[in-house]
Amino acid sequence: MTKKAGWNRSYALRNFQSGEPVVKNITPDQIESIVDTAIAVRSNAYAPYSNFLVGAAVLLADGETIISGCNVENASYGLSICAERNAICQTVAQFGQKTNIAAIAVAATPLATPCGACRQFIAEFGMDIQLICVDPNDKTKRNHFTAEDLLPHGFTKDVLDR
Repeated sequence: MTKKAGWNRSYALRNFQSGEPVVKNITPDQIESIVDTAIAVRSNAYAPYSNFLVGAAVLLADGETIISGCNVENASYGLSICAERNAICQTVAQFGQKTNIAAIAVAATPLATPCGACRQFIAEFGMDIQLICVDPNDKTKRNHFTAEDLLPHGFTKDVLDR
């Protein structure tokens, strides 16, 4: 799901692929927007095996565009996809490989941080990405991190550029 009133795709693509730095100072309103989006999409999660519903929302560098995703489980557990990876894949599908991600909100009960695979996946797009983990039943219960906080000394593309 993409949220942005009156957005222009060609303008968005130029800006996201220009290499401009990710927004560092995310406003409280922007945080609330992605938190609300993550909570809303959580209800679409397909989790018949774990009953652990998760929603995620990605805020792009323009500070306005939000892409969401939810977890989708599979009877062959290894084929399941977490909400965070789903939202990032949706973002790349819409905006290409050079998408700049500013922040990701994750909504889960109980309050949880991204799994190890998601941490590595997020790190691929920037160690400075802000993460907001929130309990959808009580939005005051939340934790703020950067990708680097959750994956210190992570394996990133910088390692491969040596």
